[in-house]
Amino acid sequence: MNDFTWLIGGEAGFGIMTTGVVFSKIATRSGYHIFDYVEYPSLIRGGHNAYEVHVSNSDASHLNPSIDVLVCLNKETYEKHRSRLTPESLVVFDQDEFEIKENIKKIIIPFKKILARLKGQPVMKNTISLGASIGLLGGDIDELIKIISEQFAKKGEEVINFNRQFVQAGYDEVKKNYSDFILNYLVKKPGDDKLVLTGNDAFALGSIIADIRVYVAYPMTPSSTVLTDLAAWAEKIGIVVRHAEDEISVINTAIGSSFAGVRSAVGSSGGGFALMVETLSLAGITEIPIVVFIASRPGPATGMPTWTEQGDLLFTIFSGHGEFPKIVLAPGDNEEMIELTAKAYNLADQYQLPVIVMSDMYLSESHKSVEKSFVDKFISEYKINRGKLINKVITNDKIQMTNQTQNSNIKIQNFLRYQITEDGISPRLIPGTPGYFYQANSYEHIEDGHTTEEAKPRIDQVDKRARKWITYLENDFLMPKVYGDIDKSETVFVSWGSTKGIVLQAQKLLKEKNIETTLIHFNHIYPIDTHKVKELFKHDKKYILIENNSWGQFGKILAMETGIEIKNKILRYDGRSITVKEIINKL
Repeated sequence: MNDFTWLIGGEAGFGIMTTGVVFSKIATRSGYHIFDYVEYPSLIRGGHNAYEVHVSNSDASHLNPSIDVLVCLNKETYEKHRSRLTPESLVVFDQDEFEIKENIKKIIIPFKKILARLKGQPVMKNTISLGASIGLLGGDIDELIKIISEQFAKKGEEVINFNRQFVQAGYDEVKKNYSDFILNYLVKKPGDDKLVLTGNDAFALGSIIADIRVYVAYPMTPSSTVLTDLAAWAEKIGIVVRHAEDEISVINTAIGSSFAGVRSAVGSSGGGFALMVETLSLAGITEIPIVVFIASRPGPATGMPTWTEQGDLLFTIFSGHGEFPKIVLAPGDNEEMIELTAKAYNLADQYQLPVIVMSDMYLSESHKSVEKSFVDKFISEYKINRGKLINKVITNDKIQMTNQTQNSNIKIQNFLRYQITEDGISPRLIPGTPGYFYQANSYEHIEDGHTTEEAKPRIDQVDKRARKWITYLENDFLMPKVYGDIDKSETVFVSWGSTKGIVLQAQKLLKEKNIETTLIHFNHIYPIDTHKVKELFKHDKKYILIENNSWGQFGKILAMETGIEIKNKILRYDGRSITVKEIINKL
């Protein structure tokens, strides 16, 4: 079996997410690739939680339409997911809790009796189910016990041994009573080391690679785990991680830190970012670099806090009052998240502006296996570029990068922080550099930072800032990736961000039906090179826009920037991600 899906469901508060992550880790340590996804309401207790893991021999970044092994910790799980079962699916449940009358392959595990015998709490059902699942799939019980031991290492050997009993009990039930049902889908095989990362983990990792020094956030689903990820590493790698009192304090703290010369970032979702936009404009006029991470969820207002949507794109692109340049990136998977996050810090420094990295719940909270060799290679090749940052003595109006930092004979001179340049980027001085100063505030200014309301310097500064985009498009903008042969395809999909893996899988399945398609996938979202991008749409093809929002927001950007209107659209905005099956059926 090259490909299968395992899903566990139950009531919130019963460790569904923890169980799912452990299963993903077992699969990767057994040599397989994974992509997983969790659905949960915004409730601490109650409501239905479901965690599914797609396991594959090859790279995985999408969900399957069917479920091969369904673990039901309550009746609601079966009722909600029975439509995705096939005649070959296995359903794990306790018949003392509920009955299933349909003619399906039933794996009856006596959760209640095991809990009573081993004196466990009801929450331990998930641990029993893990043991049963590994037994059913032919997995390595020792690998599972090893992960359990790692998970509870800080709580001591007694807690580890207690949990081990429940794992073993579930495993033994399967081996004893259901040996004919064992699938051997998880038999250990050779494979490269893999990391199990969410999109948020990947952003945190990319930030560390890029030498972030200050991260400030106020928790907001689905961006919150970036804060806890970086906090866990803060002492070891020497960074400041601050949980501020609100999003206004968040971005002001980060702007101040960047002004002082260190790489800084903030993270939030759309509602939190809405509070940051005034200060985003401050970064625009003061030309202070900052990286902003936005993990979108359905709005407006509180909307659906724990579900997914690509509904914040237009807001992000046009965020902040007044006209100032910013760069918007949207990774399509965890590998791109690592690469583009690290690149975002370089771009922020090089162009002295806000760079926004966009995600959504689907990407931010899903785990995907990432080859460790990919991360190692990227780390070895990545080069930090601080742009025109100056922290040394300046003489004769030219930058002299010397070792001299203290000289009592230096004459105090006014520094042209906003010097008019051909590329739109002025030298940037770290405050406190001996011998030089400039004025910094939120007003329009002349070259040395002093405020002005005169017409010509206003025009000069607006034009100077705008030239950054021209320089970026010439040097650092990356064209969308094209998957497939556009000349042989009748249909061309157009997408951005987290829909990448889903569309690629649809493309693969269509090819098996002898239907050739092409995907044009954008991750450098704004600004775009109008002339080059228009070339991709000159073919006489059926172009189909795929987005997780109701407006087709990226399609509006394309129309605005290039004049190209994509009439055919596949849009979804119910809080769930577009599926492979949906794309194929609509096509």
